[in-house]
Amino acid sequence: MSAKAYDILSYVALSLAFGGVAFWSVRKSEDPARTAFKWLLTFAIAIYIFWQVFPMADRGGIVTFTAMAECMIAGLVLFITWRQNIGSIVAKPFASLYDGGDTPPEPRPFYSIARARQKQAKYVEAIAEIQKQLERFPTDFEGQMLMAEIQAEGLKDLAATEAAIQNLCAQPGHASKNIAYALSSLADWQLKYAQDKAAARNALEQITFLLPDTEFALTAAQRIAHLADPQNALANYESRKFIVKEGVRNLGLAKNPHQFVPTDTEPGKVAAEYVQHLQQYPLDTDARERLAVIYADHYHRLDLASDQLEQMIQLPNQPPKQVVHWLNLLADLQIRDGVDYEAVKRTLQRIVELDPKLAAAENAGKRIALLKLELKGKQQNQSVKMGTYEQNLGLKAARSPPLPHSESG
Repeated sequence: MSAKAYDILSYVALSLAFGGVAFWSVRKSEDPARTAFKWLLTFAIAIYIFWQVFPMADRGGIVTFTAMAECMIAGLVLFITWRQNIGSIVAKPFASLYDGGDTPPEPRPFYSIARARQKQAKYVEAIAEIQKQLERFPTDFEGQMLMAEIQAEGLKDLAATEAAIQNLCAQPGHASKNIAYALSSLADWQLKYAQDKAAARNALEQITFLLPDTEFALTAAQRIAHLADPQNALANYESRKFIVKEGVRNLGLAKNPHQFVPTDTEPGKVAAEYVQHLQQYPLDTDARERLAVIYADHYHRLDLASDQLEQMIQLPNQPPKQVVHWLNLLADLQIRDGVDYEAVKRTLQRIVELDPKLAAAENAGKRIALLKLELKGKQQNQSVKMGTYEQNLGLKAARSPPLPHSESG
């Protein structure tokens, strides 16, 4: 290959390289027209330098000096033309640490307009704004829950609310906690605005169906059990009426004022009610915990109380915080019943074995260190019993069935 042909190929390759860089920079530029003008000016100066100025440099004398001067002027023009771009290239690595560089921001929906319309009680306009965002982000959890909230609390349209929640639950990819939150919110709205316990129960039962063997299913089962209590189901959603009965007149003149002192509910009757309740709702841990306390404090049957607490402790998928609470309660009942040091220590040691890194494990360790003092103080404060009674009275009828354990798939 001749030298002339080699030079031509070099010029062509160099031109193609510069052309590619120019095309890329024009496409990435915020002002394509201005960038294109800069490249056209640069190409014109480069052609002039290569074809006119460089040949003059070989002639010597004043011609070479003139060629050098023209190159300096051309370089100055190019610097002025590209000075901002050069400065941006130098500063870009440092600025990218703060502004993310050229990485485009992740697109996400905005609901500020919809929330403003909601605060103005313009619920239809708010839903219209949400639907605009959901057209671009159809599975966005925040937008769908906001729309359901406005339909329930603003428009009082529970049918539309339920449809929105069911549509959300049918979409793949949502986290389990989001599904549980959506259905729990639906149950709350059904109770608050329609006093419809059946509809609320259906929403909670859907959690147990969609999220089996999870703590969300256990929480839902707990709420289902509470729905059966007419005193408790709607307590948070409607104002309860309290009737104050007229008291006894001239109480101080009565011969036997002690007969008017109110008596507590019979623990045995309460225990029987809890047993009957647990036969229908065995996952109601609140009722089971109260039953365990009655077994221990009223009947002094620590074995039955321990059985109730162990059923809950061994239940799968219980939050560690709840298990720690029941183990501490079991230790309290053991201390009140006069169990020896080693047995109580084993109970508290189970908290440590759950997860030694938990704060509850550290607290259990501190309690173990002071356990002998706690037992000694309890023994000194125990009162003398004034009589005995049948400890097993009614307990055979009050035993509750064991909790059903979830079968692992």
